[in-house]
Amino acid sequence: MDDAHGDDAPATDGPSSADGDDPYAPATAALDRGGFDADPVAVAARLDGDDPLSGFADRFSVSDDVLYMDGNSLGPASDAALASLDRVVDEWRELLIGGWTDADPPWFEVGERIGAALAPLVGAAPDEVVVGNSITVNVHTLVGTFLDELRAGNGPDRAGHAAADGTWASGGDPDVDPAVLVNDLDFPSDHYAIRAQLRSRGIDPDEKLRIVESRDGRTIDPRDVEAALEAHDDVGIVFMPTALYRSGQLFDVARITEAAHDAGAYAGFDAAHSVGAVPHAFADADVDFAVWCTYKYLNAGPGAIGALFVAERHHGLTPALAGWWGHEKATQFEMNMTYTPADSAGAWQIGTPPLLAAAPLEGSIETLREAGIDRIRAKSLALTDFLIASVDERLPEVSVGTPRDRDARGGHVALEHPEAERLSEALTDRGVVVDFRPPNVVRVCPAAPYTAFADVLAVVDRIEALLESGDHLAYAVGEGGVT
Repeated sequence: MDDAHGDDAPATDGPSSADGDDPYAPATAALDRGGFDADPVAVAARLDGDDPLSGFADRFSVSDDVLYMDGNSLGPASDAALASLDRVVDEWRELLIGGWTDADPPWFEVGERIGAALAPLVGAAPDEVVVGNSITVNVHTLVGTFLDELRAGNGPDRAGHAAADGTWASGGDPDVDPAVLVNDLDFPSDHYAIRAQLRSRGIDPDEKLRIVESRDGRTIDPRDVEAALEAHDDVGIVFMPTALYRSGQLFDVARITEAAHDAGAYAGFDAAHSVGAVPHAFADADVDFAVWCTYKYLNAGPGAIGALFVAERHHGLTPALAGWWGHEKATQFEMNMTYTPADSAGAWQIGTPPLLAAAPLEGSIETLREAGIDRIRAKSLALTDFLIASVDERLPEVSVGTPRDRDARGGHVALEHPEAERLSEALTDRGVVVDFRPPNVVRVCPAAPYTAFADVLAVVDRIEALLESGDHLAYAVGEGGVT
């Protein structure tokens, strides 16, 4: 696993464990031993009493009558996020266009400034991260950029791969066109974007979007990624998630990057389902590029601005989707017709940044920084340990589709049941906000900053009550809509 740590500031909220031991040890022990050795209610109370992050929940807007377990889709509003949004609205009201230069801080540098604040969460230098565009737009521009590099003969060294040594034909020869390696459990939008980028270059995606298949329908074995690279010497880009959106499997970023580079391919990642819940070390792992959204574990609000990482060694490339906000800042307002990319990740910004979609992120990052990404990860693992142990002990009809290995587990747990869609709807009506993913998954996300162990226990209580009563069977399925 990509396991380097972020820059943690001391947590100031909540009590600390009286004996100085791991405050989350009882949750870990429950999963390791296969059950609780005491009343789970008492165990949850002890965990919550010793939780050094317990005070952060009061900073988030979640109704007392709601158990919010959907932060892997949309994080809740925090006091700090709303304050930073209010500040920018006030600046707009008072400064008008002058906010670009006279706001405190100026709007003009918002992408780079917030990117620098995000950088420690992904183990990157400040100029390797920028916020801008949306996550899918960033997949388009970054995959397109590196496809262009490959087709220009600028692919990585590919020792032992004679058919893919940087001699891809710009005219679209299927024998030497570069391929992109993905997997069959990816979030679909990534495939849509990659296919579009291949098609726009005259490359048949049915031939050159190479897909690693899952062995179990839940996870991707990294050995299969390595085997695919061995079997196909035309792979120029490996694009994988850091965590699977359905099962929550956490990928070994360093291992996949090394395998890609050993085969001479670029390594890119969709980190939407891990940034803010898992500390990353993109620079140390030698990752080439990554994209993520900011409305999940980063709690920046619906439709919040996207973010991306580009390794410093690639700065200066011309983005596949160039726009004026990615121009070098010193000459941006000279309005030259020739594009000069910024010498940083900022080059991959396209249009004018949406200030109101970026402002909440500034405050939410500060809250996460204060909590500390390592402490968030420790509590997240303990919460999912506690959840899995409780399901094992009390819900025999429910399977856990998320890896039990902590190094391979992200921030949510996939609960599998034949009536998952009905269960999801019934739980929502009973104040438990989860989501359904076909064919049989209820995703439960006990996000560390605002979830208590008692909350997890209450969720299991309500699932158990529904399964015993059968009330969920009254709900219709297959009606579509947002889940």
